[in-house]
Amino acid sequence: RESSSYICNPQTQTLIFSFHCLSRFRISTGNLNSYSPVLRLYLMGTERKRKVSLFDVVDDSAAKKLNGGLNGGNSMTASINKWNGKPYSQRFYDILEKRKTLPVWHQKEEFLQALKSNQTLILVGETGSGKTTQIPQFVLDAVEVETADKRRKYMIGCTQPRRVAAMSVSRRVAEEMDVVIGEEVGYSIRFEDCTSAKTVLKYLTDGMLLREAMADPLLERYKVIILDEAHERTLATDVLFGLLKEVLKNRPDLKLVVMSATLEAEKFQGYFFGAPLMKVPGRLHPVEIFYTQDPERDYLEAAIRTVVQIHTCEPPGDILVFLTGEEEIEDACRKITKEIGNMGDQVGPVKPVPLYSTLPPAMQQKIFEPAPPPVVEGGPPGRKIVVSTNIAETSLTIDGIVYVIDPGFAKQKVYNPRVRVESLLVSPISKASAHQRSGRAGRTQPGKCFRLYTEKSFHNDLQPQTYPEILRSNLANTVLTLKKLGIDDLVHFDFMDPPAPETLMRALEVLNYLGALDDDGNMTRLGEIMSEFPLDPQMGKMLVVSPEFNCSNEILSISAMLSVSQYSLMKQMVSSRLYASADLQWASAVITNFFSSTQLLCPA
Repeated sequence: RESSSYICNPQTQTLIFSFHCLSRFRISTGNLNSYSPVLRLYLMGTERKRKVSLFDVVDDSAAKKLNGGLNGGNSMTASINKWNGKPYSQRFYDILEKRKTLPVWHQKEEFLQALKSNQTLILVGETGSGKTTQIPQFVLDAVEVETADKRRKYMIGCTQPRRVAAMSVSRRVAEEMDVVIGEEVGYSIRFEDCTSAKTVLKYLTDGMLLREAMADPLLERYKVIILDEAHERTLATDVLFGLLKEVLKNRPDLKLVVMSATLEAEKFQGYFFGAPLMKVPGRLHPVEIFYTQDPERDYLEAAIRTVVQIHTCEPPGDILVFLTGEEEIEDACRKITKEIGNMGDQVGPVKPVPLYSTLPPAMQQKIFEPAPPPVVEGGPPGRKIVVSTNIAETSLTIDGIVYVIDPGFAKQKVYNPRVRVESLLVSPISKASAHQRSGRAGRTQPGKCFRLYTEKSFHNDLQPQTYPEILRSNLANTVLTLKKLGIDDLVHFDFMDPPAPETLMRALEVLNYLGALDDDGNMTRLGEIMSEFPLDPQMGKMLVVSPEFNCSNEILSISAMLSVSQYSLMKQMVSSRLYASADLQWASAVITNFFSSTQLLCPA
């Protein structure tokens, strides 16, 4: 392996580096999103309910007072929050002044007029425009969420492709509205429903909205649905596109807003009945882009060395590093801590913070904590170093990020229908993703983005947009979901990008073999039960039929083990040093014993 060369120019304090070629892709086995330990209770027919605290009863007349500042007037002329009937806090007014500086705020009236005149609206808002937090609030202020007789209450729903985004954005919006998270503003993700009967604005993952559609095909609880980050084209989002087109035909009172930072505007307009397009400029500060002179062979080592060089040569500012998966991220955090720790007091302290989808929510929130202070008074300032998957590309705003390191890769699902194997491959990102990543550096001040690939590769090798997930995924679970939704004619279902017929036929064959569909393609009773589980059909059937073989507990344990990455589980049970030296056989034994102990402590 050839080493990368790094040169720090002391006069200009800039970073000059050259890298070598990445020779091959790395293949990793796919991990499903981790499931909560309540899976066992869920499968046994119990359900955990969230307890919420209720606000004190307030006078209705006071609750109806509207804050004039939210509609462009003086925000200090009224002091009662119309959502909970309580006085606004000083924090609310401080945040309101910041909200008014967002680019999307200045187009509020234009947006509301467009929404009033059209059932569907497409909004393209650049990074930093404030669309994710402000647009749902604009809609909430303009739409009646309660009928005149107060017998029925509606909600505004805003989907996010990732759980961490749904949680963090909802907390921010609750703070901006001066309400309690879980009350008027809430979120819904897998195994966690932080909402109440008072909720009028709900952030949820696209998969959760799809689950709600199974029980409520017309989504009658919602007055307006906002599909955010539509450019990511996740499997659930693409299914929602086709589903919502049908719902809109049957519900003239429902409105749809499709939002994204970068998308193929003409394609989306044509798909959604010629919907009008609204563009919102971003609030980006200048971002200087650096490319490598030569391709890099080991992007992980290159990223770590770039972090070290930035910390020793560049002015203060936090760093955001994009890597492909949790193992890489944890490894990078350890190496960064070790290398900078060996430099002693000549450099400031660092705080590496990992971010990936299987990380517990409490750990994910650490990305919003401030950088560490200097070790000694007057010493070099500290830096926060966020090492993340492509989760940090969209929706999340991490204050203080000045430097972005982009190796140009991300893990993507790839499915081979002929051998029925789905893999996670490290693949090049799209130009749209590269643009999103660089934009993270210019949110609060001028920044720099270090792309660990050549400028020629950027222009010639990267695709313009992310390849839709529906074209590279196993569709068995999707077909089962569509059947549950009552969509029998899959061939003519209005996909934005129809999947290959071979992939669709393979999915139908698998479901028929498992007994989820009969020979006529109709869903069986077994298939209806399987569709209730957020699992692959094979695992769902395994759980359903396990009582017949008197092995429910064992199958539940195996399913839980397969649903959580072994790496994450091992980190919770043994120290990283022990895990680093553990072989696979020993690790498997520890996990098995762990679940056996759990069964003894918590009998089913």
